[in-house]
Amino acid sequence: MLQSKLIGDTKKEWPSEASLKSHGLLLKGGYIKQMASGIFTLMPLGKKVIAKIENIIREEMNKIGSQEILMPLVATKKLWDMSGRYDSVGSELLRFKDRTKADMVLSMTHEEATVFSMTNDATSYQKYPFSVYQIQTKFRDEARSRGGLIRVREFTMKDAYSFHTSTESLDKEYDKFFEAYNRIYDRVGIPEVIAVASDTGMMGGSGAHEYMLLCDAGEDKIVKCKNCDYSANMEVAYTAKYDTFNLVEEKLEKISTPNIKTIEDLVKFTGKENTNILKAVIYDRLDTNQTVIVFIRADREVNETKLRNLLRVDDEKLVPKTEREDDKILYGFVGPINLNIENSIVIYDSSLENEKSLIAGANEKDYHYTGVNISRDVGNVEYHDVSKVTKDDYCPKCHKKSLDISNGIEVGNIFKLGDKYTKAMSMTYVDENGNIKNPIMGCYGIGIGRLMASVLEARATEKCVNWPASIAPFDIHICPLDYDKNEQIKNISDKLYSDFESLGYDVLLDDRQKSAGVKFADSDLIGAPIRIVVSKRNIADNLLEIKTIDDEQNQMIDVNDVIKFVQEKMKGWKK
Repeated sequence: MLQSKLIGDTKKEWPSEASLKSHGLLLKGGYIKQMASGIFTLMPLGKKVIAKIENIIREEMNKIGSQEILMPLVATKKLWDMSGRYDSVGSELLRFKDRTKADMVLSMTHEEATVFSMTNDATSYQKYPFSVYQIQTKFRDEARSRGGLIRVREFTMKDAYSFHTSTESLDKEYDKFFEAYNRIYDRVGIPEVIAVASDTGMMGGSGAHEYMLLCDAGEDKIVKCKNCDYSANMEVAYTAKYDTFNLVEEKLEKISTPNIKTIEDLVKFTGKENTNILKAVIYDRLDTNQTVIVFIRADREVNETKLRNLLRVDDEKLVPKTEREDDKILYGFVGPINLNIENSIVIYDSSLENEKSLIAGANEKDYHYTGVNISRDVGNVEYHDVSKVTKDDYCPKCHKKSLDISNGIEVGNIFKLGDKYTKAMSMTYVDENGNIKNPIMGCYGIGIGRLMASVLEARATEKCVNWPASIAPFDIHICPLDYDKNEQIKNISDKLYSDFESLGYDVLLDDRQKSAGVKFADSDLIGAPIRIVVSKRNIADNLLEIKTIDDEQNQMIDVNDVIKFVQEKMKGWKK
């Protein structure tokens, strides 16, 4: 392609709206253009990268026997009612009415559509196991779209679904996808991606993994053990045990704490550490109109995902309680002794189980208790792990204090769904004994645009995209200097362009009347793995200057040897 015809101009300045490196580079390089919050047009360069990522994914999905389909973006309310998710999923599911006033949705995921599509097409056990996949647009009305393609509302996703007659069969297929995903990330240039245990969330099911690229730009917190192979998303990470800080039982005493309502003030007032204090964290449960009170040691934070899973409540139905005078809660003085809050659920975190003497609210304005021993002063209570893991906790696998917490970008996920959807939607098959059963499912997703942006977060600088050869928009970028003024330079460049294209390479020829500095800066933003510079000085010696992605030093290659040099480079990268 001639660069003068390429749609999507580069920008000299760093985009002011860019919050992440990938966001800035994709805007500056002319890969994307924002249409609305979280909604982007893929310009030609962006589309070419995405297409190459999709091809890699297709090859790996086909290799494990998954069959490609394509389902509609739009679904009916009736379909989502069958699974119960029309009402349980919050405002991120975009609901609308069509011209006949029928209730519809824009699919943010396709479990319901897949089960509907497969029902009556797999009625015998002989069809199983099988899997299908698609690469399709989805829409999630994300409240916090950010970071360019990292968190968007409209996005392209590869989602696959497998169907089985046994958990053993599901486990085998899960492992196939697990390894296929590892190959995909390796091929697109981020082999350092790790798989971590994760929460099943609104998807449901018995188990899940997320694939995480560890980097500062990530929103997720990833817990990894430096001593063994334990890794998990913070949402589901747990510790082998809790350190106990208050081993000596003391007498229960009520003390005056005038206007001492925060943990910080209580620490200053008593001279104790926050490990000696029990705090109350209060939530509203909107589906049952109950107050949820979590008692937890004050040095720890509530893990709201664990809490929601314990209570079996959806994300939007459990929210931090807003302080109001008319709800009869003594905020800042709530404690477990003489607690009397109507229509409430009380949860005790596992961090409290072995503590013998704590400071806690007295459920009386301006008073706290010291010497609180829950088993003695409250009675037998159940303890639940609802706290966030810290780097000072014990690894649940090797039991050493060797945890590390990093930021990560989720670049894929896999779920064991079980029969949640097939049972709800009455998908059945006849087994070898003539019994009618519901198949069990697995679900496997990769966000394509987010994957492209994540590659940049891992590999790029603020000036150079550094695409791996496998997904770069062009294989070869020919950059002639004085192309429009020097006939010999033009002839050599045109011949290289023609020869490489005839060999099947994707070639970009910079035929613009621009300075060398502008051409090289734009070339860094386009990121072809091979850049060939044709200049008057070098062609006088029958040489071309070659810059490749795997070599910091530019090389001078004889004009007659350039094609062979490029072919060998490309062959090596392909391997």
